[in-house]
Amino acid sequence: MTTPTPEPTQLGQLRRERLLSSRLYVCTDLQRFIAFPDAGPVEELGFEALRRFYADAFAGGVDIIQVRDKQVSAQTEIAALTLLKEVADEYGGLSAANDRADLALITGVDVFHVGQEDLSTAQARSILGDDVVIGRSCQSFDQVREADSDIGIDYYCTGPVWETPTKPDRAAVGTDLPAQAASLESATPFFAIGGINAENIGEVTAAGADRVVVVRAVTAAEDVTSAASALRERLPA
Repeated sequence: MTTPTPEPTQLGQLRRERLLSSRLYVCTDLQRFIAFPDAGPVEELGFEALRRFYADAFAGGVDIIQVRDKQVSAQTEIAALTLLKEVADEYGGLSAANDRADLALITGVDVFHVGQEDLSTAQARSILGDDVVIGRSCQSFDQVREADSDIGIDYYCTGPVWETPTKPDRAAVGTDLPAQAASLESATPFFAIGGINAENIGEVTAAGADRVVVVRAVTAAEDVTSAASALRERLPA
């Protein structure tokens, strides 16, 4: 006998409502927030600087922030995600973990994001339950259609639109893939990702993507709030 899938609770519904209204998603590593990078194998986070970054990004209109750093220890990532969850809750934003379902579970973040070779949707749900928003990266239209038809996936990303140093092993797909995703006219939201900034975001929105993921356009900005605001202004309300 098949066990029925439990319905998300009020928390899960709230998270998904926030997702539907989300337009600007930022991924950040933690390297510039390591207080003493040469001190030894155990990193020490600069909590005040990291908190300020989170707060400035949300204040500028960022809806979701994801921590993605495969170079730090689990304990460092847990600390960063715990802080992110706290600040996201203050601003009404969403907090996201990448790849590590155990760390997502421990820290109670809102969103868990995986790649094509990471946990399956069923595996992630078996660990995290139904209240966590799950997203998946897609690099081809076949992957987009698969994600779009997966009832356990809440959103997906299409890219990289342009070459980016954060994904040096991935060929750019151009604006064709987000345009193909937009043509599906699906209820599942998608975000275009990869090399997007204030100068080229118009090409992405013209292709049909009304949600974007950025990295350096916000993380490398001298004024994080202004950079986020400039991007958010180019996206639909």
